[in-house]
Amino acid sequence: MFTVEIKRILIVIFGAVLNAVSLNLFLIEANVYASGFTGVAQLLTSILNDFAGIPVSTGILLFLLNIPVAILGWLKVGRGFTVYSALSVAFTTLFLELIPVQQLSEDIILNAVFGGVIGGMGVGITLKWGASTGGLDIVAMVLSRMKDRPIGIYFLILNSAIIAIAGLLYEPENALYTLLTLYVTTRVIDAVHTRHEKLTAMIITSKAADLERAIHGHMVRGITTLPAKGAFTQQDKNMLVMVITRYELYDLQHIIQEVDPQAFTNIVQTTGIFGFFRRDD
Repeated sequence: MFTVEIKRILIVIFGAVLNAVSLNLFLIEANVYASGFTGVAQLLTSILNDFAGIPVSTGILLFLLNIPVAILGWLKVGRGFTVYSALSVAFTTLFLELIPVQQLSEDIILNAVFGGVIGGMGVGITLKWGASTGGLDIVAMVLSRMKDRPIGIYFLILNSAIIAIAGLLYEPENALYTLLTLYVTTRVIDAVHTRHEKLTAMIITSKAADLERAIHGHMVRGITTLPAKGAFTQQDKNMLVMVITRYELYDLQHIIQEVDPQAFTNIVQTTGIFGFFRRDD
């Protein structure tokens, strides 16, 4: 277990390096903006530098923006997820300060595309290992649970605001290139992680009661338990059916591995749900 956690931390650090490289070597000098709170930090840095003459680091602003969000995540989302997300933000801030801001290419399309690809890889592998890059990920999860609406709508609202402000304050073309970066980032995250916001897990296990307790101890999710029987062995088992968000997939995998390594789990995309999908208290 200790080895797994060390590997998880190293993956989060590597994701932070990729995010910092994407910003400092491609997006910042080109005035092309990333998605979420990273894009907000970029935009605020540009506004403060260009219109108020206040030189502020993107990394410092990103760290400050994430402080209240980390507190919110700790209270509403889950401590494990929030701790690793905070580590991601902290290391991204560190690497943004260590890696020099420079322009590798004067071609804004190359900057937009490569910045999007590298940033998407950083976000994708971070999500794959049960953390996030902080900021909007945590806010969207909290709002999604409160309103039971798709997480994507919150990303769309904030990213649309970033694009609109970039277009108004700077060249309108920059807004279009920002849109290109957001598209590329999303496609890369889809390839590295799962693009579906909600997933359905069907778990065939002989330790249903133990697994239910373990899942409820770590995740706020309802479970439907059905009787099942192996066609070959004729052994009586149970099937646990539950809907989770993509951010919880890593934790669920490790809960199952710890409680019943012999369990068979099928994860399928969920295109829509009706009613609340969190556990009733």
